[in-house]
Amino acid sequence: MEKVEKFETVRQYNDYAGVETLHPLVSVVNFEKVGAFQYFRRYMGLYAVFLKDIKCGNITYGCQNYDYEDGTLVFVSPGQVYGVDSKGIKNKPSGYGLVFHPDLIIGTHLAKSIKDYTFFSYEVNEALHLSKSERQVIVSCLEKILTEIKQNIDKHSKTLIVSNIELFLNYCMRFYDRQFITRSHVNKDILTRFEGLLDDYFESGKCEAEGLPTVSYCANELNFSTNYFRDLIKKEAGQSPLEFIQSRVIEKAKALIFGTNKNISEISYQLGFKYQQHFTRLFKQKVGYAPAEYRNLNA
Repeated sequence: MEKVEKFETVRQYNDYAGVETLHPLVSVVNFEKVGAFQYFRRYMGLYAVFLKDIKCGNITYGCQNYDYEDGTLVFVSPGQVYGVDSKGIKNKPSGYGLVFHPDLIIGTHLAKSIKDYTFFSYEVNEALHLSKSERQVIVSCLEKILTEIKQNIDKHSKTLIVSNIELFLNYCMRFYDRQFITRSHVNKDILTRFEGLLDDYFESGKCEAEGLPTVSYCANELNFSTNYFRDLIKKEAGQSPLEFIQSRVIEKAKALIFGTNKNISEISYQLGFKYQQHFTRLFKQKVGYAPAEYRNLNA
């Protein structure tokens, strides 16, 4: 069985990187100080963001593999396992790492908003690829965080460090929005595949056997993490994947209402609803009429 290192504290990560621990809850590491490696798997009890400047082997994240590109940001949240396998070739990393313990942000605005930075639960093959100017912004943010870490800890330290981390994450969010836009042609293909997946699901009879398709099911079938898929569809279609699925359900429902003699109960079951009242509620919410009223209205 593969050995998994555990990093539960900032000091443990700093000891691995060979750098001094200037603050017990946060660290910025220049990878130039880290030795060459071939392979590792690591459990992180910390938030971490890694800026990689060069190719350094295949990174694993869960069951996915990813080959780094220049200027790539990878995000890890507490409880995740990641690793690198360079296939026996020693690599000297270049770039930066930001790690911070969840305790750092307790009682701050960031503690409430950290869940909004959904890229912390993206798969590694959904990493953020930076332009030259974006990389400069990211490095500048990291340097500001490091400058504050080097100060003697006082009553302002936590506020200033966390504020700078939040600024850093907001830039990451902006750059991800840019990435969604610049990859629009790819995203449109994903949207087409999403539509096809739903059509196949409804036509194959899976609804009756397994219920309505879920967002996580669709994301998995299309090889995305749920959060990345949710954000991508929201950007491309202007609605969430759940809303998109519900729209397709209503389209199928209307076709069944007018194209068959099935009663409303049979239609709701065919579409994957366990209870007819749930189907009726959704239909009325989206259409403005209950299914039976809609059928009579357009008879």
